[in-house]
Amino acid sequence: MTERTTCCVIGAGPAGVVLGLLLARSGVRVTVLEKHSDFLRDFRGDTVHPSTLALLDELGLGERFARLPQRRVDAIRLPVGPGGTPVVVGDLAALRPPYNYVAMVPQWDLLELLADEAGKEPLFTLRMDTEATGFLRSGGRITGVRYRGSDGTTGELHATLTVACDGRGSLARALPELRLERFACPMDAWWFRLPRHENDPSGLLGNLGHRFMTVLIDRGTYWQCAALIPKGTDAERRAAGLDHFMSQVAAATPWLADRTGTLTSWDEVKLLDVRLDRLRRWHRPGLLCIGDAAHAMSPVFGIGINLAVQDAVAAARILNGPLLSGRVGLPHVRAVQRRRRPTTVATQTLQRLVHARVLAPVLAGRPPLTDGGTGLTRVLAADSGSWLRRAPAYFFAYGALRERPPTATVR
Repeated sequence: MTERTTCCVIGAGPAGVVLGLLLARSGVRVTVLEKHSDFLRDFRGDTVHPSTLALLDELGLGERFARLPQRRVDAIRLPVGPGGTPVVVGDLAALRPPYNYVAMVPQWDLLELLADEAGKEPLFTLRMDTEATGFLRSGGRITGVRYRGSDGTTGELHATLTVACDGRGSLARALPELRLERFACPMDAWWFRLPRHENDPSGLLGNLGHRFMTVLIDRGTYWQCAALIPKGTDAERRAAGLDHFMSQVAAATPWLADRTGTLTSWDEVKLLDVRLDRLRRWHRPGLLCIGDAAHAMSPVFGIGINLAVQDAVAAARILNGPLLSGRVGLPHVRAVQRRRRPTTVATQTLQRLVHARVLAPVLAGRPPLTDGGTGLTRVLAADSGSWLRRAPAYFFAYGALRERPPTATVR
């Protein structure tokens, strides 16, 4: 089968669906290919920051989003000093309302909402169970993709522009000319669930254990838990036994001790190989990479999903005109990288700082950011009006650049 569209988007994650919705509302024919049959994959980025909340309002989706099951977090905290005392490093409550919090929403609910809204646009097509398997080329230009359906059918989808939004395992990352740049990460993550009780704390919590750190995400009826462990120690720690690990979790977070026995098999503990990297080039003629395909983020601060969405907004605003004219040149896709790369670099630099000053010491069995109660710890612990809290909060909320959607997409 041979088909044609104006813009082919690979991957129906947050970046892909947002880009498809914005382009379709701008009058561009767009086809999104997603290899899975649904969005129900657990342990994905679920933190919706103010930049995305503001975008949803601009697109007329704020009220629908507010009805989704969610928890709200109004501060970014790091465990600092002896005992892992949490210190506020980003006071979101100090930002101007109504976008002064992070919404904790299962990613599949957000994607369902966006895909449903995009499906109302006659120029938008979402094809589930359809995996892009290779690029089509002509005269040094990417001209679309080859694809395979879950039933084994194959075909070709030709496009004026192909946008890779298929994550850190992106098909585009195999292209040597894009040149992947990797940074060291001190940790991997174990993901698992534990029941949540009504009298538990709420929101986003973190605790320090012996050479690991837990992060707990409030899901209402359960805790989505992450245990950050030293890089490459998965097999060694599993060999010590599940009971041993859960006893460590209970020691770090005593109020969870009454339910650690609900985890009965290592099959319930999923390993995430944490990576931090970015492409030196996000593009070549006929191709653009955005989101995790262009820059894989650390889970620190849960900011990856929002960077990906902002990439999509910038790409839609810069490219909708060239796509409507049918002439998308290298300067157009290059402009997207020039616009978004500074925020990516700044965010990854901040994550690398947290890796080095907080996570690496914890995973080595040392207290992080220990300075005898002076210096950075004392400044961070200052009153909530401190600029040192508001400035990071704004950066977490909106990044180095706040992106605005194309005028035609606003409702």
